[in-house]
Amino acid sequence: MKIDYLKKQKLPDKPGVYFFRKGNDILYIGKATSLRSRTKSYFSSDLISTRGPMIVDMIFKSNKLKWQITDSVLEALILEANLIKKHQPYYNVREKDDKSWNYVCITKDKLPRVILVRQKNLKKEEYKNIFGPFTNGGQLNEALKIVRRIFPFLDDKNKNYIKFYQQINLLPDLEDRKMYLENIKNLKLFFEGKKKQIFKNLKKEMQNYAKLQQFEKANEIKRQIFAIQHINDIALLRESASDLRESAMLRIEAYDIAHMSGKNMVGVMTVVEGGTANKAEYRKFKIKTQKDTNDTGALVEVLDRRMGHAEWQYPNLIVVDGGVAQLNAAEGVLRKMKVNIPVVSVVKNDRHKAKAIIGSEKLAKKYKSAILLANSEAHRFAITYHKKMRGKNFLPQ
Repeated sequence: MKIDYLKKQKLPDKPGVYFFRKGNDILYIGKATSLRSRTKSYFSSDLISTRGPMIVDMIFKSNKLKWQITDSVLEALILEANLIKKHQPYYNVREKDDKSWNYVCITKDKLPRVILVRQKNLKKEEYKNIFGPFTNGGQLNEALKIVRRIFPFLDDKNKNYIKFYQQINLLPDLEDRKMYLENIKNLKLFFEGKKKQIFKNLKKEMQNYAKLQQFEKANEIKRQIFAIQHINDIALLRESASDLRESAMLRIEAYDIAHMSGKNMVGVMTVVEGGTANKAEYRKFKIKTQKDTNDTGALVEVLDRRMGHAEWQYPNLIVVDGGVAQLNAAEGVLRKMKVNIPVVSVVKNDRHKAKAIIGSEKLAKKYKSAILLANSEAHRFAITYHKKMRGKNFLPQ
């Protein structure tokens, strides 16, 4: 397939699923935040370095491109999994080791749980329903968070979490088993892509509760209908940087500092691997050496302490927040430690939005999406940690 063919197709700037085909045979299925932008990326000059020789071979052999628009990125994610399971496209199966694929499973319990299981641990006989494969664990975790706000469910956490989930409206009253099972039934339909049937079910449930004058439950159903019609999948848009994931598992570490006029100063490290946020690897640092608003000094302290942990895997790229001062400070720490890791810095405008990436122009261009994801995660994580520390210090002693 050539770029001239793609230009004639006039793909929409909407989420959906695309199919590379050779005649009637489906070679590859993918999902997209923007069908237009995503498919165009397959014709970039660095495709072999970003996606590998197998995808290059797929593009060379394909001669048709089809697509299906979805109402949201979340639905594109689910549709992609269903279609890969149905068609088993050659290049999807060969591109990634299927042992690392993820599945959403519904247990056979009296109050069924919804859990995430990797292919290598999957025992089909243990579950009532299985959905997948999902090729990206980070996006699937974000998807489940979104779905859970619509159809609250139990997961594989222990019973101590039940009260907490109920307090934050991620779990209904478990004494109403009927309502909980209705949630699970509709969640199952959602993962099957049967949204019209869900609306039909919910409207019927809402009418029944209204007739019984159970207006609180009727309002809950009304909320679910609205939530499905207005799916908020901004987190998936953030995670979609992984659509451009590298063939190799590139590890990026990002650092940021947060404080209020020098008080309660903290630093954080976030990690993006293969284009996906790896939250299990995030780290927090209470700043010990700085008593004023010296962000650069705090960054030096954090990097000094981080590089002292030889047991932590070293990154392929370090991202700092700021400008030339922060870039030079980070490079100085690495020189002192005799560690050869490239550094880039994300420069912000007066609204704290990224306006440039300084350092290696080549790395900034090649890994722009993953760099910005790591940087935004570091900023979010630092602010959250700072607020927590500030709140603790406001409490009476």
